[in-house]
Amino acid sequence: MAKIAYILLCHKDPDAIIRQAERLTAAGDYMAIHFDANGDPEDYARIRKALLGNARVTFPETRVKCGWGEWSLVRATLAALEAAFAAYPRATHFYMLSGDCMAIKTAEYTHRFLDQSEYDFIECFDYFESDWIKTGMKEERLIYRHVFNERKQRRLFYAMLGAQRKLGLARKLPVDMQMRIGSQWWCLRRDTIEKVLDFVKTRPDIMRFFATTWIPDETFFQTVVPHLVPETEIRSRTLTFLMFSDYGMPVNFYNDHYDLLISQDYLFARKISSEAMDLKRRLGLLYAATGVDFQISAEGPGLFKFLTARGRIGRRFATRFWETESTLGRERELLIVVCKKWHVAKRVLERVRQVTNVPAVEYIFNEKDTPLPDLGGIQTSLEKRTRHRRAMMRMLFDYFETDRMIVCMDPANIELMQDFASDRSMTRLLEIECCFSDDYLIGHAKRVGLAGEQTPRETFDRLLPTIRNEMVYESDRIRDAEFAHHMRIRQKGDVDDNARALAQFLSISPAAARDIAAYEQLFAD
Repeated sequence: MAKIAYILLCHKDPDAIIRQAERLTAAGDYMAIHFDANGDPEDYARIRKALLGNARVTFPETRVKCGWGEWSLVRATLAALEAAFAAYPRATHFYMLSGDCMAIKTAEYTHRFLDQSEYDFIECFDYFESDWIKTGMKEERLIYRHVFNERKQRRLFYAMLGAQRKLGLARKLPVDMQMRIGSQWWCLRRDTIEKVLDFVKTRPDIMRFFATTWIPDETFFQTVVPHLVPETEIRSRTLTFLMFSDYGMPVNFYNDHYDLLISQDYLFARKISSEAMDLKRRLGLLYAATGVDFQISAEGPGLFKFLTARGRIGRRFATRFWETESTLGRERELLIVVCKKWHVAKRVLERVRQVTNVPAVEYIFNEKDTPLPDLGGIQTSLEKRTRHRRAMMRMLFDYFETDRMIVCMDPANIELMQDFASDRSMTRLLEIECCFSDDYLIGHAKRVGLAGEQTPRETFDRLLPTIRNEMVYESDRIRDAEFAHHMRIRQKGDVDDNARALAQFLSISPAAARDIAAYEQLFAD
């Protein structure tokens, strides 16, 4: 059976560290704890005293003063690895943790998972070809030497970087290694750790190189492991569930995230909020449990983003002037059909085309595969269409050689509606109010990634009211915007009432509007 040596790097909260060590070792596993030498000496002494009689816990002989983004974090990790490797010859796997991590599966499940997996689990994406680094420096992390801490010695850090750029002091990368990058939260087999520790002793040139790179805990192990181990024995993923906000900061999990966490295809989660006492209690009890059946749905990132975004009315960044300076044209009319049930809006649109011959496009800001003519590349992605929305709509007017055009939008696209409504052209809105059954909402949750095929019914029971309220909220936002030309038809509404709204929206005769509204399959689900 798998025996895990947990490698714990920490710098605070001694009571939580003690509980974590006792909980994980009680299941038969081991732990090596590196407590930052910058930390409170009294905290470290309390940890040593509390765990003194636990033979399954060890400490490295040397403690390192750690700094974010520095080589010191790798040194601390290697020190803990050496201690664990020497102290626990029966350890089959070495799992990297922080003090903010907690198990989200039982020990029974974790051991079985590792017993069935003959792989190392470590993210190791190509440093230059992947998009793992979203913003900021990339090549500069490696080719220039970094000896100052970017957070604590910011001026010196960037002064040294600027001087190296100016003097052309970029260095060459190691010729025999492919640079990789990924999360620092990995799980490696014993044979792999042995190879890494031998490599550290025999390749001082590589150690010197990484010692002056920036954020090497995201590149050192991620580069060395694929250099030593065949790709077929590596799974480029982490077993620790973590997410990042739009600001690039780690997301904290709280008491109400228990069900979300345990359904993810991961063994641990990071970061558990220090205030989430009930979540910590429940996860602590879970690890020691037996016979637990986990329903893995893995929709966590999408569901978390959806739930935490509710109630945020504003947007972080204002629209840039060069994205909205163009106009559709004073004499033109843009007719916007707004509907959450896309298939209903498309059927209405098709019927309108048949009766009026007004050119129409479907959900061009929501569906990438919406049929569009070649507009010089502006139509190739949803991001480009949204960023250059007015320019694209103007080009579509020109393409269809018309001054009237219809487009479908999701109710969530209120910023787009407001932008078009502020244009010099005439903008009209037709909102289709739909009925939403539980089956439809479940299908919607699956389509947008909030749920999976294995999501339990209990999760849906909690999720469906939230989704239903979100749809009402979107409709209320549209009404609160007080658009000058806003009409409404209803899926279960009276034909004559719907016809009057259609006549006003399309500027057509009552008879033609009734021809559209009376179509038998118009609102069929």
